[in-house]
Amino acid sequence: MAKRIFGKAFVLKDNIDTDQIIPAQYLMYLPTVPEELEKLGSFALSGLPESSYPQRYVEAGRSKTEYPVIIAGKNFGCGSSREHAPIALAAAGCKVIIARSYARIFFRNCIATGALYPYEIQEEIPKEIHTAQEVVVDLEQELLIIDDKVFALKPLGDAKAVIEAGGIFNYAKKSGMIPTKTH
Repeated sequence: MAKRIFGKAFVLKDNIDTDQIIPAQYLMYLPTVPEELEKLGSFALSGLPESSYPQRYVEAGRSKTEYPVIIAGKNFGCGSSREHAPIALAAAGCKVIIARSYARIFFRNCIATGALYPYEIQEEIPKEIHTAQEVVVDLEQELLIIDDKVFALKPLGDAKAVIEAGGIFNYAKKSGMIPTKTH
């Protein structure tokens, strides 16, 4: 596990729903097929209204983003329970989302799939943070560092081990909760 994630942040407002994260017309792509997973990632956050978000999360014609960190407001991932939402973000290159709060099903899907780290920030996100600003996320100490300011993240507790194992099924296999076949 990388102990720190360095990179540009993509900043979002409150109530970003799963249709904005991955529009329904792209749910036909199967995350278990590598070429389709890459295609799915290319459409991450493509449902955002251009009038509010003129900067695309993934540039047209590309499959990866230059923003490994998403910083969002309240209720991130609201809407339908599609598991494709965190998977599409991860396929695009997102490593961590830091939000004021999450829709519960989105938060659980991040952990169950092992796709990304869904951190909640324990204080208000500074108003001066902007898209493309360089940030550091310290996964070991669970901190967000913006310039010289440090912000505490709500600890993920035991969920962190599930994410690091690659999701709930991998975690269950590694921890012996699900027996693995031996020949």
